[in-house]
Amino acid sequence: MTTILRNGPDLESLDKRYLFHPFTALADHERTGPQVIVKGEGVWLEDAHGQRYLDGMAGLWCVNVGYGRPEIAEAIHRQALTLPYFHSFSSWATDTPILLAEKLIEMAPVPMSKVFFGQSGSDANDTQIKIVWYYNNARGKPQKKKIIARRRGYHGVTLASASLTGMPSLHSGFDLPLDFVRHTTPPYRLWEAEPGQSDADFVAKLARDLEDLILAEGPDTVGAVIMEPVMGAGGVIVPPKGYYPAIRAVLDRHDVLLIADEVISGFGRLGTMFGATAMEMQPDLISVAKGITSAYVPLSGCMVSEKVWRTIVDGQATLGVFGHGYTYSAHPLAAAAALANLDIIEKDGLVEQAGRRGAFMHERLAEAFADHPLVGDIRGHGLVGAVEFVAAKEPATRFEPSLKIAGRIVKAALAEGLITRALPHADTISFSPPFVISEDEIALMVSRARTAVDRVADELVREGLWHG
Repeated sequence: MTTILRNGPDLESLDKRYLFHPFTALADHERTGPQVIVKGEGVWLEDAHGQRYLDGMAGLWCVNVGYGRPEIAEAIHRQALTLPYFHSFSSWATDTPILLAEKLIEMAPVPMSKVFFGQSGSDANDTQIKIVWYYNNARGKPQKKKIIARRRGYHGVTLASASLTGMPSLHSGFDLPLDFVRHTTPPYRLWEAEPGQSDADFVAKLARDLEDLILAEGPDTVGAVIMEPVMGAGGVIVPPKGYYPAIRAVLDRHDVLLIADEVISGFGRLGTMFGATAMEMQPDLISVAKGITSAYVPLSGCMVSEKVWRTIVDGQATLGVFGHGYTYSAHPLAAAAALANLDIIEKDGLVEQAGRRGAFMHERLAEAFADHPLVGDIRGHGLVGAVEFVAAKEPATRFEPSLKIAGRIVKAALAEGLITRALPHADTISFSPPFVISEDEIALMVSRARTAVDRVADELVREGLWHG
């Protein structure tokens, strides 16, 4: 039996010796080692040295009901004793995924027909690509295979989903993106809108950029567009009102499907059960993960509309068996965790609470940062927010990327006992705490973040890198 070590130095040494970390500066990690977390309760984490941290990011945007919920642990335990696993290939099924699929279809923000289960947001979006391709093959349009995403969009890290992701750091070194992916303009007002441009004019420009791209590629070659309701890792970018109806109109003109990547926004993050509702989005396909189990067990899902489903079913006549799936698709243990998690969200009113706590968080962020000379923008929706830092406000001017301003602030926040996150390719830090966070804890989170920003601002002035 493997002994679980709790001694910080021992764990750190073993980590450096054996564990290959994702999204990590590997050479730096070999020198400095990990931050080892060993315990969590509510919104608080404890490391192997006994230091406590307020988790302002709910892990990676995902521990929505907070750490240490016995209801989910007990559901996992019961299911493991009853039936820990059986597959769903070749018409086999287990009970909990059936019940979960029914629940998801009933909850869907727009009418959906079926759910295909996987393990992560990455594989969900990879599956969505294959569904789009199969759908267009089944209806005799084999050229309609290109997928359009947005610059700064985040959709995962498999070969296909990393190609959708519009961030150079996920492409360099991996020979990506693959050649069927194109990227269009994100609704990033700070850097993409003209000075003084109205929301209506900005929306028209964004819709025109997308339509111009579809026309340049050829509408008969474009199968789908994928978009997060609110862009998460790309900067917590909230589109202006009217954006998604304008996008939908473009897609309808050119027979292009819309995939809603609800991996972050699904199950309450934006103060509604799904982000599509909050953002007036009408998707044909929906990807979910993260909050479906609050990350207690890996699980993802692809929700498929009746239009797409019926075409896929009819495709059997020419294409045969739907030859896609994973060993762990429709895993009964993960489904049991999801059912328990969704019960907590509904029973405790956590969607509405996320909306209330989000409003309070945005008030506190505005009070703390609106007049700060280092801050160029404060944004968000529901219980997700971001603060972006600039070298100058008028006009907005970026810092040199090599200064890693957001990274410095995140380190300073960690020293204050706060976990936040530096978002890639922008001097932006994000906030996405568990829905169970209290107003006092939100105030503490924002206060600690302000202390960290002030400390870094003072350092930049002393180092002659910024003049305030």
